[in-house]
Amino acid sequence: MSLVKAETAKPAFFTVRQFGRQSGRPVEPGERWLFGLGMGGIALFLALFVLLPLCTVFLRSVYDRDGAFVGLANFAAFLEAPTLVRSVVNTLTLSLLTTVITVALAFLYAFCLTRTHMAGKGLFRLLAQIPLLAPSLLPAIALVYLFGNKGILRGLLMGESIYGPIGIVMGEVFYTFPHAVMILTVALSTSDARLYEAAEALGAGAWKRFATITLPGVRYGLISAIFVVFTLVVTDFGVPKVIGGSTNMLATDVYKQVVGLQNFGMGAVVGIVLLLPAVLAFIADWFGQRRQMALLSARSVPFQPRVSPVGDRLALLFCTLIGGLLLGLLGVAGFASIVTFWPYNLTPTLANYDFAQFDAAGWSSYANSLTLAFWTALAGTAIVFTGAWLVERAPGRAAMKGTVRLMAILPLAVPGMVLGLAYIFFFNAPWNPLGWLYHGMAILVLATVAHFYTVSHLTAVTALKQLDAEFEAVSASLKVPVWSTFLRVTVPLCLPAILDIAIYFFVNAMTTVSAVVFLYSPETKPASVAVLNMDDAGEVAGAAAMAMMIVLTSAAVRALHALLSRALQARTQAWRRH
Repeated sequence: MSLVKAETAKPAFFTVRQFGRQSGRPVEPGERWLFGLGMGGIALFLALFVLLPLCTVFLRSVYDRDGAFVGLANFAAFLEAPTLVRSVVNTLTLSLLTTVITVALAFLYAFCLTRTHMAGKGLFRLLAQIPLLAPSLLPAIALVYLFGNKGILRGLLMGESIYGPIGIVMGEVFYTFPHAVMILTVALSTSDARLYEAAEALGAGAWKRFATITLPGVRYGLISAIFVVFTLVVTDFGVPKVIGGSTNMLATDVYKQVVGLQNFGMGAVVGIVLLLPAVLAFIADWFGQRRQMALLSARSVPFQPRVSPVGDRLALLFCTLIGGLLLGLLGVAGFASIVTFWPYNLTPTLANYDFAQFDAAGWSSYANSLTLAFWTALAGTAIVFTGAWLVERAPGRAAMKGTVRLMAILPLAVPGMVLGLAYIFFFNAPWNPLGWLYHGMAILVLATVAHFYTVSHLTAVTALKQLDAEFEAVSASLKVPVWSTFLRVTVPLCLPAILDIAIYFFVNAMTTVSAVVFLYSPETKPASVAVLNMDDAGEVAGAAAMAMMIVLTSAAVRALHALLSRALQARTQAWRRH
């Protein structure tokens, strides 16, 4: 279900054992020891920060709040609690409704980007990515400003309240829209033009071609988008926390059980229930992706849309409407952060950015987020890329590599709330020698790296599979040490992908809430949690201002990434020519 899909074709490179044998040089004992140590280190990292913490969630679910073993009593109590059962119904119902709306809008948007000649496609691609720059709390805050009790557009709801299902669905559509657009844009971009030519020659009309070629051709992309959106809504904490009102959702129930009631046993049960739909969606999408890859053809001809004055204008109108709504929702939060008192006194002011008047941490929360994002990008990129290189290139037992691959994929199916809860149980346990990590910045960095490990791993694997085997074969024939080849050849050639991974970690560390909301201390509270706390305290203007600082930082980093990517691509191409 990731946004970056790894290719499943057989890698076009030699392992060290293979090119060592072909060059007449076996793998040196020191190299084999280094590979074994590295592979063991990656396996230990994933076991300590993904697998074992998750196991403690299942163990904690059979104990009560006093630590006494109660077996399945917590699960029975869950089934007997009307509010918790209602949370399951609410979560599934609103997730399905959001998925239908989001995927439908995203499909039309992606179709306009790939199958028309409308103007401004580059701009609309950028507009579709706006929600990725902000924590999920921001759309909920903006909706409160628009449709809340003091909202300027509350009359449009015809007496209904934004605090509940309406607000949750609207906020989640904003939050999940870019993920669906990215997946469906890729799916619609890979269609075979020969099928359309044959259908047109046989007299099939536009709607017939759409129903018999376009939809079947992107069905696995649609399936993937559906499961991605569904999982994101099921596991999201920010939107229902801010705008959910009395509508309970599973993600907020975990928070209430742990933070509000200190009932860790029931919190573990709700976490397991929250984990189930995410795992099921992940498995279904994994099977769909395997089928999709098997249907690709090397002889496919890319589809080129024809000019259609009416269709292109309609596409432009639709994308302008959707892009305007995305930009408008962000603009409302930005505007509200610089006015004196919404909506009565709209005089511009920067007083809302004096965070000390809203939160004791003041600007230090923003500084903590920068620190968290920096170390997550640095440590996460090093760990992920080295781990992917070891898995793909190192000699070793297939069983060991398979185990590491499985653990690397596992975080994709784990909601952030569940991972954060797991870290409480694992790292706060008296018997754990790693308990000193708890409540420090290190635990936030490790949790964030683990939470976003999978997509980064798949990105690194894709980049490594694109390298020509000749580089390493020549290095082996010249008896160049493997680690020297890694640092002097592999890393420079993969710098664009490494930069992508670093930016991915940085931006997600700035915007994440669910993975760190259980783990921070007053000294390490990140900006996203400060937004949550200020909103809880009724300081919505301060929350909007802090959220906008996250957006501006993420946007600046994305812009820097675009500039560096162009420079790196030019440098890599020149490096390869020489």
